[in-house]
Amino acid sequence: MCGIAGFVSIGAHSYPASVLERMTSSIAHRGPDGFGYFRDDLAALGHRRLSIVDLSGGGQPMYNEDESLVIVYNGEIFNHAGLREPLEQAGHRYRSRCDTEMLIHAYEQWGPESLSRYRGMFSYVLWDRQRRQLFGARDRLGIKPFYYYWDGRLFVFGSEIKVLLEHPAVAARLNPDALSEYLAFGYLSDDTTLFANIRHLPPGCWLRLSQDGKLEIQRYWDAPKSTPATDIPEQEWIADCRRRMEETVRMRLMADVPLGVFLSGGVDSSAIAALMKRVSPDSTVKTFSVGYAETEFSELGYARQAAAALGTDHHEVSISRDDFFTALPRLVWHEDEPITWPSSVSLYYVSQLAARDVKVVLTGEGSDELFAGYGRYRRFLTDSQWMQTYGMVPGPLRGAVRGFIGSSSLLPADLRRKLGHTIFGRQPGLESLYLENYLCAFSQDSLTGLLRPNLRPRNAYEAYRHWWAEAGKESSASGSQLQRLLYTDQKTYLVELLRKQDRMSMACSIESRVPFLDHTFVEFASRVPESLKLHPSNAKYLLKKAVEDLLPHDIVYRRKMGFPTPLTRWLSGAALDDVAQLLQDPKGLLAEITELPAVSSLLARHRSGFEDATDRIWRLLNLQLWGDMYLTGRRDLRWEGALPVSKAVR
Repeated sequence: MCGIAGFVSIGAHSYPASVLERMTSSIAHRGPDGFGYFRDDLAALGHRRLSIVDLSGGGQPMYNEDESLVIVYNGEIFNHAGLREPLEQAGHRYRSRCDTEMLIHAYEQWGPESLSRYRGMFSYVLWDRQRRQLFGARDRLGIKPFYYYWDGRLFVFGSEIKVLLEHPAVAARLNPDALSEYLAFGYLSDDTTLFANIRHLPPGCWLRLSQDGKLEIQRYWDAPKSTPATDIPEQEWIADCRRRMEETVRMRLMADVPLGVFLSGGVDSSAIAALMKRVSPDSTVKTFSVGYAETEFSELGYARQAAAALGTDHHEVSISRDDFFTALPRLVWHEDEPITWPSSVSLYYVSQLAARDVKVVLTGEGSDELFAGYGRYRRFLTDSQWMQTYGMVPGPLRGAVRGFIGSSSLLPADLRRKLGHTIFGRQPGLESLYLENYLCAFSQDSLTGLLRPNLRPRNAYEAYRHWWAEAGKESSASGSQLQRLLYTDQKTYLVELLRKQDRMSMACSIESRVPFLDHTFVEFASRVPESLKLHPSNAKYLLKKAVEDLLPHDIVYRRKMGFPTPLTRWLSGAALDDVAQLLQDPKGLLAEITELPAVSSLLARHRSGFEDATDRIWRLLNLQLWGDMYLTGRRDLRWEGALPVSKAVR
């Protein structure tokens, strides 16, 4: 795994070599094993290398035979060896055995159509020196990142946003249109970022920039909206699922360096570890886990059980509140945007642990979005059915019930919260029953009193609604709410999970691989009948049946914890004081974009126990830290904690 950086200047302005050096140096953590540069009168390409395959011969930038094409690349093409023979038969000559060189020859041979032949994760840029043309691409699911800036004359690209900000023509400015969606979900579901004029290339897309300044972007793959097949016996589905899982795990063992597995003790990561051991029986499988001193939030016990059952070489780390908050500012710098989920911090610590022994880890990311593993899917479908009946109750009466649940001091806070998630605390429709119930911190309505009036131009749900509508365009999918939920989460929620996975692992200079997100496996999962996903007995039924002979029954069928963090406990009582002080800082970003009395009121309600505002405080905290890091320039938070905690991470 590596980092890429560079720019193309269509105009007459030129930039010194030091610009490219600063850009690549900003992501040295992505590639500590080497670096390289290419430069001509229009283009500059830089690379940082993390050596995984062909350790001695895979340096970049890399060229074709006559050096008319040059490439910088981040990722792994797991079927690259199988593509070598037809390319050599077509006359292409290899100088190495790495997948980077295959990408050059494949583009020469097949052009953009070459992307349909790859199985892997990638983002790359290829500069055609003769045609004066740049070509870039990103993998189908968005596993590897690709950011860019384009003003009509200057195109700047990189693996992380911080790369772009090292270019003197690119300024760190707030994108105010993104605030509503960020505060609601914690991430953006289109191609924009929180930085003005900085975008990411969407998953499954390529771009081409011509010397006349024309930028073209096209989609070459989309998450499938297939009609599930219903005429195949259950046992055939189970056998096919198992065969495909073994194949995709085997492919991801391609490496010339040690590999390991992130192990939570749940079915997904445990299945990956079990299959890794099965397809490579002579190798010792190393597993890595993270937890907390607060045992009720920790999965370490489950991970130990799984590791013992599988006989892995197991390692674990436990983190405290001090560890968590001291690392947070540094991790905001690594993510470039506010951190969405507290589990990013845990992921960083387990990546740091793994980096002592391995350079590559396999993870269980993606299974829930393929096989309906989140409890919210079943609850939303059930609530939608019950709402059809409850919706016949007169609106004013339903409104009175909602108001009582939301504000009555006669009900304990915990009971109000639980009732608020039922149909009695919701309104009909996707936004209230699903988005605000399970995904949003701040609802659209609550943003009216929080953001300053000039910063509320966009509906927070607009981008999600776009993908929901896309999922319903084909008649094959429009009749199934579950199919639409899975498709939309693959286009939104999953992309953010993968961003977290990439940033936190690369912060520690290790590569993470996601076997469940091989695109052929994703396409297979889209054809699986819904009854084999949300089975009456449990979620992810097919996946569990496919691996139940490999793992203890109570690991396969235990209740999903979802990587919980004791954040509510850490943000209560006196422990809230340092965070509250930071959020109400009159010189911070929040003072510029929010009504601080609304922030103070939220903190007071949370402190009194009237409501649990942990998710909203977390969202505001990360936005404030990000603003201090990238916009106000008041502090360099990469290497020192912004909160007064005792234990430093250096």
